Amino acid sequence: MAMSQQHIGPNTPMGANAVDGGVTFRVWAPRATQVHVRGDFNNWELRDDCLLVKDESSGHWTGFQAGIGTGARYKFHVQGEGGPSWKRDPYARELTDPVNFPGSYWFPRCECIVRSPRDYPWHDGPYRSPRFNDLVVYQLHVGAFYARDANGADARPLRVGRFLDVLFRLEYFIALGINALQLLPIDEFPSERSRGYNGVDLFSPETGYAVPVAELPRYLDEVNRLLQQRGIGPLLGIDNLRSHADQLRALVDLCHVYGVAVLFDVVYNHAGPDFGEEGLWRFDMARDGGANGSLYFTDQVWSSGNAFALWDQKVRQFLIDNAGAFLDEFHVDGFRFDEVSGLLKTNASGGGWIFCRDVTGTLRTRKPEAILICEHWPPDAFTVHPTIEGNALGFDAVWHDGLRRPLRDVIAQAAHGRDAYVEFAPLVGFLENNGLPAQWKAVNYVESHDEVDFEHAGAARIACLADPGNRRSWYARSRSRVAAGALMTGPGIPMLFMGQEFLEDKNWSDNPVAHPGTLIWWDGLERGEPAMKDHLRFMQELIWLRRRQPALRGGTLRILRRGDDRILAFHRWLEAAGRDVIVAASLNESSKFGYRLGFPFGGRWLEVFNSDIYDNWVNPSGVGNGGQIFADGPGWDGFAHSAVITIPANGFVVFARDPGDP
Repeated sequence: MAMSQQHIGPNTPMGANAVDGGVTFRVWAPRATQVHVRGDFNNWELRDDCLLVKDESSGHWTGFQAGIGTGARYKFHVQGEGGPSWKRDPYARELTDPVNFPGSYWFPRCECIVRSPRDYPWHDGPYRSPRFNDLVVYQLHVGAFYARDANGADARPLRVGRFLDVLFRLEYFIALGINALQLLPIDEFPSERSRGYNGVDLFSPETGYAVPVAELPRYLDEVNRLLQQRGIGPLLGIDNLRSHADQLRALVDLCHVYGVAVLFDVVYNHAGPDFGEEGLWRFDMARDGGANGSLYFTDQVWSSGNAFALWDQKVRQFLIDNAGAFLDEFHVDGFRFDEVSGLLKTNASGGGWIFCRDVTGTLRTRKPEAILICEHWPPDAFTVHPTIEGNALGFDAVWHDGLRRPLRDVIAQAAHGRDAYVEFAPLVGFLENNGLPAQWKAVNYVESHDEVDFEHAGAARIACLADPGNRRSWYARSRSRVAAGALMTGPGIPMLFMGQEFLEDKNWSDNPVAHPGTLIWWDGLERGEPAMKDHLRFMQELIWLRRRQPALRGGTLRILRRGDDRILAFHRWLEAAGRDVIVAASLNESSKFGYRLGFPFGGRWLEVFNSDIYDNWVNPSGVGNGGQIFADGPGWDGFAHSAVITIPANGFVVFARDPGDP
């Protein structure tokens, strides 16, 4: 007798889902002749009453098991062209820890766990995501970011960081001023440590990022302290955090309570290079067993794994369901879609294009306030135009190198000395026009997980780029401040990479065992290393300047100085008059005194920011404008007014009509 079809219908969700009285199962296996569910509820036996029922028209197998619920363990047993074998549920919401890991590197043996997102008591009801142009993004890798053991020692050399470890830095994020975290991929990968771009079980959070139950009490104390501090309840208990998925939900939940959005990095251009016998690669494999025999993948390779078979509507739906589950079950506020350009190339027949339009249309309908960011090289406007326009893909924003490359170039050129030529034209060109429908649609950065990764691009972190001979010199510190100033006062969505805010100078790696000395140096900051401490203060106040001055988050910019004499100056404003901002930056090694610059309004302007005062805080010899200037000079730079200002050496100043919003 096959499994019951109670609670089964056309809208039964995929995977294992707890309902009243039991659990429904649904899986796609069109080539299979039999699919059984085996689990701890039937002693893992192959029995007739655990045989799913096939819908020949769709290739879906379904069934209902009474008397079980959240926490039940299971797998599918698939009989098909490739023979009988155990398979993990492609939609499994959680996996057990791999039992033979890492002894069999590519072939972990896990069991699937039934999990219900309804079990977690969310506290984020009043939270609303920032407007897209208001975002200040902080990119981090959960495993490498932060972890302390019970004695306060850095635990990362011995184990990866965990979802709940990030919460010990939540108040740090609030002080820094960022309002969005972008987590590198968090789905299950087969190795002990990874950047995350080799995911194998896309719906299941990485098991290594979960806190073992025995260690949960101190994490629970921190979670409840953070809730109590905001006067929010109910407080959580151990049972609310036992699940790996619920620990990730707690991270998102607490971020929302503190006003921070959470973005997930999703990888749909390829998956991990292999999944073992039980994984997605060999799920319902055709008899030939080759790449073309895979149900979910093509023989096209991108990065280190095979591309998804996006020509197939059900494969596209699998990935759309994955993103939708993150929206609905984890309350995420948006996504970064890894290498959409690769996805399009490996599905040149059009499946990639259809998928992008389908996923952006579906997610925007379900949660329009969730930002959809794509990575496409080269950056192209067709990625961010609405899908009603020709071949457009419908993303909201795109990672862009139009600021990163020329800004890093000018910093590197300036490092050759006071008389070196510094080419500002590419940077100026991007600031004037990024080629997109709106300036904020560019996600700008000078460091990222790719850019400064030890094993990949390996580009210098900005402090090293600014002075390769001495990463803590005045030259390194001051030029790094200029780079940050351009990022935070220019148009677009700014993004920082972990450690950038306190002048981290080492390339990072997800594997400190193989590459010692590549973890960001929290100990240096916490011991009060002067350059790091001062740069953190500088970044905090610079980010809050951006958030206080709405003109810095708008899309309008006019260049006043184009890099002649190593000076860049520009005007930012809103259509509503009166909130204008003027930014003047210099990469000269001596200060500029008596420098005339045009201003759009006469009278008093406040010097709302001066980078020079953050060097050896408070800089006893800081150069500036005494907190204000008066634009009472003749017309200049096309404006009716002008002022004589001072620009500090390797520094920048910002002028505004008011001190900014609270």
